[in-house]
Amino acid sequence: MTTVLGCIADDFTGATDLAGLLARSGVRVSLRIGVPDAPPSDPAAFEVIALKCRTAPVAEVVAECRAALKWLQAAGAKRFFWKYCSTFDSTPQGNIGPVAEALMADLGTDQTIYCPAFPENGRAIFMGNLFVGESPLAESPMKDHPLTPMRDSNLMRLLAPQVTKPVGLANRLTVAKGPDALRARLADLAGQGVAHVVVDAVANEDLYTIAEACREMPLITGGSAIAMPLPALYLADGTLSAKAPRVQKPDLPPETILLSGSCSAMTRAQVAAYPGPKYRLDPLLLAAQGPQAARDWLAAQDLTQAPLIYATAEPEVVRIAQAQLGTAAAGEVVERALATLATAARDMGARRFVVAGGETSGAVTQALAVRLLTIGAEIAPGVPWCFADSAGQPIAITLKSGNFGTESFFADALERLTA
Repeated sequence: MTTVLGCIADDFTGATDLAGLLARSGVRVSLRIGVPDAPPSDPAAFEVIALKCRTAPVAEVVAECRAALKWLQAAGAKRFFWKYCSTFDSTPQGNIGPVAEALMADLGTDQTIYCPAFPENGRAIFMGNLFVGESPLAESPMKDHPLTPMRDSNLMRLLAPQVTKPVGLANRLTVAKGPDALRARLADLAGQGVAHVVVDAVANEDLYTIAEACREMPLITGGSAIAMPLPALYLADGTLSAKAPRVQKPDLPPETILLSGSCSAMTRAQVAAYPGPKYRLDPLLLAAQGPQAARDWLAAQDLTQAPLIYATAEPEVVRIAQAQLGTAAAGEVVERALATLATAARDMGARRFVVAGGETSGAVTQALAVRLLTIGAEIAPGVPWCFADSAGQPIAITLKSGNFGTESFFADALERLTA
Protein backbone atom coordinates (compact mmCIF):
# COMPACT_ATOMS: atom_id res chain seq x y z
CA MET A 1 0.00 0.00 0.00
CA THR A 2 1.18 3.53 -0.75
CA THR A 3 1.62 5.84 2.24
CA VAL A 4 -0.99 8.60 2.35
CA LEU A 5 0.55 10.70 5.15
CA GLY A 6 4.18 10.59 6.25
CA CYS A 7 4.86 11.81 9.79
CA ILE A 8 8.02 12.73 11.67
CA ALA A 9 7.87 13.06 15.48
CA ASP A 10 10.51 14.64 17.69
CA ASP A 11 10.20 12.09 20.50
CA PHE A 12 8.82 8.62 21.07
CA THR A 13 5.80 9.41 23.23
CA GLY A 14 4.79 12.12 20.77
CA ALA A 15 5.03 9.59 17.97
CA THR A 16 2.70 7.15 19.72
CA ASP A 17 0.39 10.02 20.60
CA LEU A 18 0.10 10.93 16.92
CA ALA A 19 -0.09 7.32 15.76
CA GLY A 20 -2.85 6.58 18.26
CA LEU A 21 -5.02 9.42 17.01
CA LEU A 22 -4.51 8.35 13.38
CA ALA A 23 -5.36 4.77 14.38
CA ARG A 24 -8.81 5.89 15.57
CA SER A 25 -9.71 5.52 11.90
CA GLY A 26 -9.25 1.75 12.24
CA VAL A 27 -6.65 1.78 9.48
CA ARG A 28 -3.23 0.21 10.14
CA VAL A 29 -0.65 2.70 11.38
CA SER A 30 3.07 1.84 11.50
CA LEU A 31 5.41 3.56 13.92
CA ARG A 32 9.10 3.17 13.15
CA ILE A 33 11.78 3.89 15.73
CA GLY A 34 14.43 5.97 13.99
CA VAL A 35 14.91 6.32 10.26
CA PRO A 36 14.71 2.80 8.77
CA ASP A 37 17.87 1.41 7.21
CA ALA A 38 16.00 -0.55 4.55
CA PRO A 39 13.86 0.87 1.73
CA PRO A 40 10.09 0.88 2.34
CA SER A 41 8.47 -2.57 2.20
CA ASP A 42 4.69 -2.94 2.65
CA PRO A 43 4.29 0.59 4.07
CA ALA A 44 1.11 1.45 5.98
CA ALA A 45 -1.34 4.14 4.92
CA PHE A 46 -0.05 6.20 7.83
CA GLU A 47 3.67 5.98 8.56
CA VAL A 48 5.15 7.65 11.64
CA ILE A 49 8.91 7.89 12.19
CA ALA A 50 9.82 8.49 15.83
CA LEU A 51 13.06 10.34 16.50
CA LYS A 52 14.74 11.30 19.77
CA CYS A 53 15.59 14.83 18.74
CA ARG A 54 13.69 17.32 20.87
CA THR A 55 16.81 18.67 22.60
CA ALA A 56 19.61 17.36 20.35
CA PRO A 57 21.92 19.79 18.49
CA VAL A 58 20.07 21.60 15.70
CA ALA A 59 22.30 20.46 12.82
CA GLU A 60 21.99 16.80 13.84
CA VAL A 61 18.23 17.07 14.17
CA VAL A 62 17.76 18.74 10.79
CA ALA A 63 19.87 16.08 9.06
CA GLU A 64 17.94 13.26 10.72
CA CYS A 65 14.55 14.77 9.89
CA ARG A 66 15.55 15.30 6.27
CA ALA A 67 16.58 11.63 6.09
CA ALA A 68 13.19 10.65 7.53
CA LEU A 69 11.46 12.80 4.92
CA LYS A 70 13.39 11.07 2.14
CA TRP A 71 12.34 7.64 3.42
CA LEU A 72 8.69 8.67 3.66
CA GLN A 73 8.81 10.06 0.12
CA ALA A 74 10.14 6.69 -1.05
CA ALA A 75 7.13 5.08 0.70
CA GLY A 76 4.89 7.12 -1.59
CA ALA A 77 3.85 9.95 0.72
CA LYS A 78 2.99 13.29 -0.86
CA ARG A 79 1.81 15.02 2.33
CA PHE A 80 3.81 15.28 5.53
CA PHE A 81 3.40 16.11 9.19
CA TRP A 82 6.09 17.43 11.58
CA LYS A 83 4.93 16.56 15.09
CA TYR A 84 6.22 18.23 18.26
CA CYS A 85 4.90 18.52 21.79
CA SER A 86 1.56 20.18 22.54
CA THR A 87 3.45 22.42 24.96
CA PHE A 88 5.82 23.54 22.17
CA ASP A 89 8.88 22.22 24.05
CA SER A 90 11.89 23.95 22.55
CA THR A 91 14.70 26.43 23.08
CA PRO A 92 15.45 29.75 21.33
CA GLN A 93 17.62 27.76 18.89
CA GLY A 94 15.01 25.14 18.01
CA ASN A 95 14.35 22.49 17.14
CA ILE A 96 10.80 23.13 15.94
CA GLY A 97 11.47 26.01 13.55
CA PRO A 98 14.75 24.82 11.97
CA VAL A 99 13.26 21.42 11.12
CA ALA A 100 10.15 23.01 9.62
CA GLU A 101 12.23 25.30 7.42
CA ALA A 102 14.44 22.42 6.27
CA LEU A 103 11.43 20.27 5.38
CA MET A 104 9.77 23.19 3.61
CA ALA A 105 12.91 23.70 1.52
CA ASP A 106 13.10 20.02 0.57
CA LEU A 107 9.40 19.99 -0.36
CA GLY A 108 9.56 23.27 -2.26
CA THR A 109 6.75 24.88 -0.25
CA ASP A 110 6.65 28.51 0.94
CA GLN A 111 4.29 28.24 3.89
CA THR A 112 3.27 25.96 6.74
CA ILE A 113 1.18 26.19 9.91
CA TYR A 114 1.95 25.64 13.59
CA CYS A 115 -0.86 24.33 15.78
CA PRO A 116 0.12 22.44 18.96
CA ALA A 117 -3.44 22.65 20.35
CA PHE A 118 -4.94 19.48 21.86
CA PRO A 119 -8.28 20.44 23.48
CA GLU A 120 -8.96 16.89 24.77
CA ASN A 121 -5.80 17.20 26.85
CA GLY A 122 -6.28 20.82 27.88
CA ARG A 123 -4.02 22.51 25.31
CA ALA A 124 -5.54 25.56 23.60
CA ILE A 125 -4.19 28.46 21.53
CA PHE A 126 -5.89 31.88 21.63
CA MET A 127 -4.49 34.99 19.96
CA GLY A 128 -1.24 33.12 19.50
CA ASN A 129 -0.87 32.27 23.19
CA LEU A 130 -0.71 28.66 24.35
CA PHE A 131 -2.70 27.59 27.40
CA VAL A 132 -2.33 24.47 29.54
CA GLY A 133 -5.76 24.08 31.07
CA GLU A 134 -6.67 27.58 32.22
CA SER A 135 -3.07 28.66 32.73
CA PRO A 136 -0.84 30.36 30.17
CA LEU A 137 2.05 28.08 29.22
CA ALA A 138 4.57 30.22 31.12
CA GLU A 139 2.49 29.91 34.30
CA SER A 140 1.92 26.16 33.98
CA PRO A 141 4.15 23.39 35.40
CA MET A 142 6.03 23.56 32.07
CA LYS A 143 7.85 26.62 33.39
CA ASP A 144 9.89 24.19 35.50
CA HIS A 145 10.57 21.57 32.84
CA PRO A 146 14.11 20.26 33.51
CA LEU A 147 15.22 20.36 29.84
CA THR A 148 12.98 22.89 28.09
CA PRO A 149 11.53 25.31 30.67
CA MET A 150 8.84 27.34 28.91
CA ARG A 151 8.95 30.93 30.15
CA ASP A 152 6.84 32.59 27.41
CA SER A 153 3.29 31.68 26.36
CA ASN A 154 3.29 33.45 23.00
CA LEU A 155 4.03 31.01 20.18
CA MET A 156 5.01 33.71 17.71
CA ARG A 157 7.65 35.07 20.08
CA LEU A 158 8.87 31.54 20.79
CA LEU A 159 9.06 30.63 17.11
CA ALA A 160 10.54 33.81 15.63
CA PRO A 161 14.13 33.30 16.92
CA GLN A 162 14.13 29.77 15.51
CA VAL A 163 13.35 30.64 11.87
CA THR A 164 14.69 32.88 9.14
CA LYS A 165 11.39 33.91 7.53
CA PRO A 166 8.45 35.95 8.88
CA VAL A 167 5.98 34.57 11.45
CA GLY A 168 2.28 35.44 11.46
CA LEU A 169 -1.05 34.52 13.08
CA ALA A 170 -4.42 33.19 11.94
CA ASN A 171 -6.47 33.88 15.05
CA ARG A 172 -9.59 32.27 16.49
CA LEU A 173 -11.87 34.89 14.96
CA THR A 174 -10.74 33.74 11.52
CA VAL A 175 -10.87 30.02 12.35
CA ALA A 176 -14.42 30.41 13.69
CA LYS A 177 -15.57 31.62 10.24
CA GLY A 178 -14.68 28.28 8.67
CA PRO A 179 -12.22 26.69 6.21
CA ASP A 180 -12.70 29.22 3.42
CA ALA A 181 -11.92 32.15 5.72
CA LEU A 182 -8.83 30.40 7.03
CA ARG A 183 -7.62 29.59 3.50
CA ALA A 184 -8.09 33.25 2.57
CA ARG A 185 -6.11 34.37 5.63
CA LEU A 186 -3.27 31.99 4.80
CA ALA A 187 -3.21 33.23 1.20
CA ASP A 188 -3.12 36.84 2.38
CA LEU A 189 -0.21 36.10 4.71
CA ALA A 190 1.60 34.22 1.94
CA GLY A 191 1.26 37.31 -0.23
CA GLN A 192 3.03 39.26 2.51
CA GLY A 193 5.86 36.71 2.56
CA VAL A 194 4.80 35.13 5.86
CA ALA A 195 6.08 31.55 5.80
CA HIS A 196 5.27 30.42 9.36
CA VAL A 197 1.67 30.80 10.56
CA VAL A 198 0.53 30.08 14.10
CA VAL A 199 -3.14 29.02 14.02
CA ASP A 200 -5.46 29.38 17.01
CA ALA A 201 -7.60 26.46 18.21
CA VAL A 202 -9.58 26.21 21.44
CA ALA A 203 -11.98 23.32 20.71
CA ASN A 204 -12.13 20.17 18.59
CA GLU A 205 -14.30 21.84 15.96
CA ASP A 206 -11.42 24.27 15.34
CA LEU A 207 -9.15 21.32 14.55
CA TYR A 208 -11.58 20.10 11.90
CA THR A 209 -11.75 23.58 10.35
CA ILE A 210 -7.96 23.82 10.25
CA ALA A 211 -7.50 20.31 8.86
CA GLU A 212 -10.06 20.97 6.11
CA ALA A 213 -8.41 24.27 5.17
CA CYS A 214 -4.83 22.92 5.26
CA ARG A 215 -5.24 19.32 4.09
CA GLU A 216 -3.58 19.99 0.72
CA MET A 217 -0.51 21.65 2.24
CA PRO A 218 2.64 19.61 1.56
CA LEU A 219 3.66 20.14 5.20
CA ILE A 220 1.59 20.65 8.34
CA THR A 221 3.24 21.05 11.73
CA GLY A 222 1.80 20.85 15.20
CA GLY A 223 0.78 18.65 18.08
CA SER A 224 -0.89 15.37 17.27
CA ALA A 225 -4.48 16.57 17.55
CA ILE A 226 -4.39 18.66 14.39
CA ALA A 227 -3.79 15.43 12.43
CA MET A 228 -6.77 13.68 14.04
CA PRO A 229 -9.35 14.80 11.43
CA LEU A 230 -7.18 13.90 8.42
CA PRO A 231 -8.07 10.18 8.06
CA ALA A 232 -11.79 10.95 7.73
CA LEU A 233 -11.06 13.66 5.18
CA TYR A 234 -8.85 11.28 3.18
CA LEU A 235 -11.49 8.53 3.34
CA ALA A 236 -14.18 10.94 2.17
CA ASP A 237 -12.29 12.06 -0.92
CA GLY A 238 -10.91 8.62 -1.81
CA THR A 239 -7.27 9.44 -1.00
CA LEU A 240 -7.43 6.65 1.61
CA SER A 241 -9.09 3.34 0.76
CA ALA A 242 -11.88 2.15 3.04
CA LYS A 243 -10.43 -1.37 2.56
CA ALA A 244 -7.05 -0.51 4.08
CA PRO A 245 -5.76 -3.21 6.50
CA ARG A 246 -6.87 -3.23 10.16
CA VAL A 247 -4.94 -4.08 13.37
CA GLN A 248 -4.73 -7.55 14.98
CA LYS A 249 -3.95 -7.70 18.75
CA PRO A 250 -1.56 -10.50 19.86
CA ASP A 251 -2.27 -12.79 22.80
CA LEU A 252 0.31 -12.06 25.52
CA PRO A 253 1.12 -13.46 28.99
CA PRO A 254 0.32 -11.24 32.02
CA GLU A 255 3.88 -10.40 33.18
CA THR A 256 4.22 -6.60 33.19
CA ILE A 257 6.69 -3.85 34.11
CA LEU A 258 5.94 -0.14 34.59
CA LEU A 259 8.79 2.37 34.15
CA SER A 260 8.57 6.11 34.76
CA GLY A 261 11.21 8.77 34.22
CA SER A 262 8.84 11.70 33.74
CA CYS A 263 8.72 14.35 36.47
CA SER A 264 5.63 16.14 35.14
CA ALA A 265 2.87 17.09 37.54
CA MET A 266 0.47 14.51 36.11
CA THR A 267 2.99 11.67 36.20
CA ARG A 268 3.78 12.52 39.82
CA ALA A 269 0.08 12.14 40.59
CA GLN A 270 -0.10 8.89 38.62
CA VAL A 271 2.85 7.38 40.49
CA ALA A 272 1.35 8.40 43.82
CA ALA A 273 -2.01 6.87 42.90
CA TYR A 274 -0.66 3.54 41.66
CA PRO A 275 -1.58 0.81 44.17
CA GLY A 276 0.94 -1.84 43.07
CA PRO A 277 4.53 -2.49 44.22
CA LYS A 278 6.84 0.52 43.64
CA TYR A 279 10.56 1.27 43.75
CA ARG A 280 12.04 4.79 43.51
CA LEU A 281 15.31 5.47 41.68
CA ASP A 282 17.56 8.21 43.11
CA PRO A 283 19.79 9.81 40.43
CA LEU A 284 22.53 10.55 42.98
CA LEU A 285 22.63 6.94 44.15
CA LEU A 286 22.50 5.69 40.57
CA ALA A 287 25.48 7.88 39.67
CA ALA A 288 27.44 6.56 42.64
CA GLN A 289 26.39 2.91 42.75
CA GLY A 290 24.65 2.01 39.48
CA PRO A 291 21.28 0.25 39.15
CA GLN A 292 22.13 -3.04 40.89
CA ALA A 293 19.91 -2.39 43.93
CA ALA A 294 16.96 -1.78 41.62
CA ARG A 295 17.78 -4.95 39.65
CA ASP A 296 17.82 -6.93 42.90
CA TRP A 297 14.44 -5.49 43.88
CA LEU A 298 13.02 -6.31 40.44
CA ALA A 299 14.33 -9.87 40.58
CA ALA A 300 12.33 -10.41 43.78
CA GLN A 301 9.05 -9.19 42.26
CA ASP A 302 6.10 -11.12 40.86
CA LEU A 303 5.73 -9.55 37.42
CA THR A 304 2.07 -10.54 37.26
CA GLN A 305 1.58 -7.82 39.91
CA ALA A 306 2.95 -5.15 37.51
CA PRO A 307 5.69 -3.53 39.63
CA LEU A 308 6.52 0.14 39.01
CA ILE A 309 10.09 1.49 38.98
CA TYR A 310 10.24 5.28 38.84
CA ALA A 311 12.55 8.28 39.01
CA THR A 312 9.56 10.63 39.11
CA ALA A 313 10.14 13.37 41.70
CA GLU A 314 9.15 16.88 42.74
CA PRO A 315 10.87 19.81 40.93
CA GLU A 316 13.03 20.71 43.94
CA VAL A 317 14.36 17.15 44.19
CA VAL A 318 15.14 17.21 40.47
CA ARG A 319 16.99 20.52 40.82
CA ILE A 320 19.17 19.13 43.62
CA ALA A 321 20.23 16.19 41.45
CA GLN A 322 20.86 18.47 38.46
CA ALA A 323 22.94 20.83 40.58
CA GLN A 324 25.21 17.99 41.69
CA LEU A 325 25.37 15.96 38.49
CA GLY A 326 24.57 18.51 35.76
CA THR A 327 21.24 18.71 33.95
CA ALA A 328 22.11 16.36 31.09
CA ALA A 329 23.98 13.85 33.27
CA ALA A 330 21.12 13.63 35.79
CA GLY A 331 18.72 12.71 33.01
CA GLU A 332 21.10 10.31 31.33
CA VAL A 333 21.83 8.29 34.45
CA VAL A 334 18.09 7.72 34.95
CA GLU A 335 17.52 6.84 31.29
CA ARG A 336 20.35 4.30 31.32
CA ALA A 337 19.04 2.69 34.49
CA LEU A 338 15.47 2.41 33.24
CA ALA A 339 16.70 1.01 29.91
CA THR A 340 18.76 -1.62 31.77
CA LEU A 341 15.78 -2.51 33.96
CA ALA A 342 13.50 -2.82 30.94
CA THR A 343 15.72 -5.45 29.33
CA ALA A 344 16.11 -7.23 32.67
CA ALA A 345 12.33 -7.38 33.03
CA ARG A 346 11.96 -8.71 29.49
CA ASP A 347 14.49 -11.42 30.22
CA MET A 348 12.48 -12.29 33.36
CA GLY A 349 9.40 -12.80 31.17
CA ALA A 350 7.74 -9.36 31.00
CA ARG A 351 5.78 -8.94 27.78
CA ARG A 352 3.80 -5.81 28.69
CA PHE A 353 5.62 -2.50 29.18
CA VAL A 354 4.14 0.79 30.38
CA VAL A 355 6.62 3.66 29.99
CA ALA A 356 6.11 7.28 31.11
CA GLY A 357 8.21 10.15 29.78
CA GLY A 358 9.55 11.04 26.35
CA GLU A 359 13.25 10.62 27.05
CA THR A 360 12.58 7.45 29.04
CA SER A 361 10.51 6.02 26.20
CA GLY A 362 13.33 6.64 23.77
CA ALA A 363 15.86 4.92 26.02
CA VAL A 364 13.61 1.94 26.72
CA THR A 365 12.58 1.28 23.13
CA GLN A 366 16.20 1.48 22.03
CA ALA A 367 17.26 -0.93 24.78
CA LEU A 368 14.53 -3.37 23.78
CA ALA A 369 15.68 -3.04 20.15
CA VAL A 370 12.16 -2.15 19.05
CA ARG A 371 12.20 -0.75 15.53
CA LEU A 372 8.61 -1.16 14.30
CA LEU A 373 5.35 -0.85 16.22
CA THR A 374 1.79 -1.48 15.15
CA ILE A 375 -0.68 0.83 16.86
CA GLY A 376 -3.56 -0.58 18.91
CA ALA A 377 -6.31 0.80 21.14
CA GLU A 378 -5.98 4.07 23.07
CA ILE A 379 -5.69 4.07 26.85
CA ALA A 380 -6.19 7.84 27.07
CA PRO A 381 -6.37 10.50 24.35
CA GLY A 382 -3.11 10.27 22.42
CA VAL A 383 -1.73 7.27 24.37
CA PRO A 384 -2.24 3.91 22.62
CA TRP A 385 -1.04 0.41 23.25
CA CYS A 386 1.47 -0.67 20.61
CA PHE A 387 2.60 -4.11 19.51
CA ALA A 388 6.14 -5.05 18.54
CA ASP A 389 8.89 -7.67 18.80
CA SER A 390 11.84 -7.59 21.21
CA ALA A 391 14.57 -10.23 21.12
CA GLY A 392 12.27 -12.45 19.08
CA GLN A 393 9.36 -12.13 21.55
CA PRO A 394 6.03 -10.37 20.90
CA ILE A 395 5.41 -7.53 23.34
CA ALA A 396 2.88 -4.79 24.05
CA ILE A 397 4.24 -1.38 24.98
CA THR A 398 2.72 2.00 25.68
CA LEU A 399 4.79 5.20 25.67
CA LYS A 400 3.12 7.99 27.63
CA SER A 401 3.96 11.66 27.39
CA GLY A 402 4.49 13.01 30.89
CA ASN A 403 1.39 15.20 31.17
CA PHE A 404 -1.08 12.83 29.48
CA GLY A 405 -3.66 10.57 31.09
CA THR A 406 -5.59 10.77 34.36
CA GLU A 407 -4.32 9.89 37.83
CA SER A 408 -5.41 6.26 37.34
CA PHE A 409 -3.46 5.90 34.08
CA PHE A 410 -1.22 2.98 35.09
CA ALA A 411 -4.16 0.84 36.23
CA ASP A 412 -6.20 1.99 33.24
CA ALA A 413 -3.46 0.85 30.86
CA LEU A 414 -3.43 -2.67 32.24
CA GLU A 415 -7.21 -2.91 32.13
CA ARG A 416 -7.42 -1.57 28.57
CA LEU A 417 -4.98 -4.14 27.21
CA THR A 418 -7.04 -7.06 28.51
CA ALA A 419 -10.42 -5.60 27.49
